[in-house]
Amino acid sequence: MREALRGLTTRGRSFLAAAIAAAVSAIILGERDLLRVAVLLAVLPLLAAWYVGRSRYKLACTRSLEPGRAPVGSSARVVLRLQNMSRLPTGTMLLEDRLPYALGSRPRVVLERLGAHQASSVAYTVRADIRGRYSIGPLMVRLTDPFGLCELTRSFPSIDKLTVIPQVTALPRVRLAGEYAGTGESRARSVAVHGEDDAATREYRRGDDLRRVHWRSTARTGELMVRREEQPWESRATVVLDTRGYAHRGEGPTASFEWAVAAAASIAVHLRESGYKLRMVTGSGIDIDAAEGGGEGLILDTLADVKAEPDGDLSSLVEHVRRRNDGGLVIGLFGALTVAEAELLSQLRGNGASCIGFTIDSSTWVPSSGNAPESDREHAAASLALVRSGWKSVPVTHGDSLAALWPSVARGSQGFAYRAAMAETVGGVIR
Repeated sequence: MREALRGLTTRGRSFLAAAIAAAVSAIILGERDLLRVAVLLAVLPLLAAWYVGRSRYKLACTRSLEPGRAPVGSSARVVLRLQNMSRLPTGTMLLEDRLPYALGSRPRVVLERLGAHQASSVAYTVRADIRGRYSIGPLMVRLTDPFGLCELTRSFPSIDKLTVIPQVTALPRVRLAGEYAGTGESRARSVAVHGEDDAATREYRRGDDLRRVHWRSTARTGELMVRREEQPWESRATVVLDTRGYAHRGEGPTASFEWAVAAAASIAVHLRESGYKLRMVTGSGIDIDAAEGGGEGLILDTLADVKAEPDGDLSSLVEHVRRRNDGGLVIGLFGALTVAEAELLSQLRGNGASCIGFTIDSSTWVPSSGNAPESDREHAAASLALVRSGWKSVPVTHGDSLAALWPSVARGSQGFAYRAAMAETVGGVIR
């Protein structure tokens, strides 16, 4: 009740002031009827405060996001549902949901009177052009009585998270490097080499088909042996994201780092849809194995939070990838590279891994400052060193589309390597 009295509006306080003035005048003039008017003027705002104060503890609110994970540049719908849990009707309510600056201005919605145990829903849309996780809430509700004498603000503690993920681009299906024909679709495959079933034969187990008994091994060992079960082929791929801040240029959604993050998301989703067992490693120490269920969502949620590291080190990224590199396909998204850094990446070609690198010429993301030929030569030399290290190199400049570049991972990079070698030899510039 005390809080409700502090919520009296200007109109309510005017009523109390008028009541005091009327009461003083009634006492001085001896007018009993005027005193009744003073009592009425004082009771009205007090009743309004009681009414609003009682209603504020009888509201329930739920919030839902549609969808809870939205790509950059798309809109999400926020639905608020308020229910009056009391037997008394409420007055008009003003709803205000708190939003971070990146999602726009705070929405304000007027909700009409709610009857006893009545519920009503309102909705608004938000849009984010920058990936990340954003808190929506708490919801502020301003309650008022029908006469506008008292206004009280209530805050619901619930907060919901909206995850803005990178924009995923659909990629054409091409034969990736290292693929060969097998059962089913043609794709890069490696055979698991762990567990007792990987031997040519194994001990007989109850329930095994007797037609699978390997009599020669049985005679040699003296125990009943059966042929091992056929092992499933696995398509393995590792997506490597370079997070060195100094290797990228530009700011905001148009920065070269944002291009790399969006490309990593698109490639990861494409490989998952193609049946690959996927792993993602970033320069900030993130190492994710995408499981069969929910792996795609886990990768996208992680990429929504990944940041450029101002003091990142490529050698630590290489070491992190090598810890559990079981071969298969390695796709790297790298910012500006030096020749030494490109040669360092040759260490990722262990275990027969087939490596494809998207080398981003981040200097094209900012206006030229007069040293464009030198930047081009450095980028060409690093790309050539990457090719000589056994990688397939796909050059990326500002304005390039990943969907247009993706088929080149199948054609290889011999043409670009030749142009880089010519530029390095004659001191020319690649255009």
